[in-house]
Amino acid sequence: MDEFWGPFWIVLTGALAGASCGLLGAYLVLRKMSLLGDALSHAVLPGIVIAFLLSGSRDVIPMFIGAAICGVIATVLIETFHRRWRVQEDSSIGITFTALFALGVVLITAFAGQVDLDQECVLYGEIAYTPWDRLFWGEWDLGPRPVWILGTVFALNLALVLVFYKEFLIASFDAEMALSVGVSAALVHYVLMGAVSVTTVAAFESVGAILVVAMLIVPGASAYLWSDRLKVILTLSALMGVVSAIAGYFLAGVWNSSIAGAMVVVMGALFALSLIFAPHYGLLGRFVRQIRLSLRVARDHVLLKLLRERESQRVSALSWGDLVDTAARWVSGIAIRLLIWQGLITRKNGHFSLGEQGVIHATRLLRNHRLWESYLNQLGLPPDHVHDPADALEHFTDDHLREEIRAALPNIATDPQGKRIPDG
Repeated sequence: MDEFWGPFWIVLTGALAGASCGLLGAYLVLRKMSLLGDALSHAVLPGIVIAFLLSGSRDVIPMFIGAAICGVIATVLIETFHRRWRVQEDSSIGITFTALFALGVVLITAFAGQVDLDQECVLYGEIAYTPWDRLFWGEWDLGPRPVWILGTVFALNLALVLVFYKEFLIASFDAEMALSVGVSAALVHYVLMGAVSVTTVAAFESVGAILVVAMLIVPGASAYLWSDRLKVILTLSALMGVVSAIAGYFLAGVWNSSIAGAMVVVMGALFALSLIFAPHYGLLGRFVRQIRLSLRVARDHVLLKLLRERESQRVSALSWGDLVDTAARWVSGIAIRLLIWQGLITRKNGHFSLGEQGVIHATRLLRNHRLWESYLNQLGLPPDHVHDPADALEHFTDDHLREEIRAALPNIATDPQGKRIPDG
């Protein structure tokens, strides 16, 4: 086998398996059915054994048909147990796949002399042998058979997602709304689960029964951390499957290990990176947002303190110690330096005062606060209980909301403590 084409077919097979599983796995993650892939990868075992017993050969076609039929049966049983007999979904998955897997083990045991199954092939697949598993049409060599199978499955999955994107979207997030617009949520579910069954069976031979589970779950879970848009999640999930196949092949060469296993290790690494760096739900993104929020609140409090002091005592400047919050000294310190850099406050002889733009910002915040206090008091909250909720809401009130509150208080010029509400 050529030094280029051998690795190429292996990587292409892994990429097609990862992309096919990732595309549908994103829906499984969104529908909270991630373990269905695990169930199907075990439940197809009796289908494989029965196909062998009926055909008397280990040819891929009867094996594929038997496994696919058994996967669809497993899907129907899981849904029937859950919908008709009110069994919890996770319980129905566990009952179905353990029962079918046990049936497969019993069949293997009963016909151990006739069935030859390699445990490593079942667990880890035979992706390294892809270049030698050829598909022939008469005397024509069409290339590796797994590439044709997984390529066909990927094309069908992609077409399914593109054609029925809206139906899958509605049924995945709101089954009742799907019914109201004429979309059968049950039919969409069976179509999706049928596609998952076929994809699982198609990838079973190349990446193994256990590792195919990671391909169905990890890319979708990783993509979900990066975005809330379904199109982005689907695209990222498929791309992560492809990247894992390429990087996993080279990693397996470095480690001299299982190729399919290395591909899943890369998927795990991508999930770890997503967990840390994803802007929406990653740990670093959450930390940055928390810091930005803390600085925003501290900045607003400094402006309000300067304005309130000037309003109540006619003091136009305060010292560093007056402005710094002892409970969050470092945040207040950064906020004060940021306000100076923005030109909202000025420093002279160790004292700080509001600049022209600072007065505008502080007045807007004070108007927010006192409007909220008046509004909450009108709703029935006692005057001595309105400060804290108003203090939390004042930072997130835009112009439109502020004017709506003002319109709801047409004849009120002061807050519950008798202090004047600044004009707009």
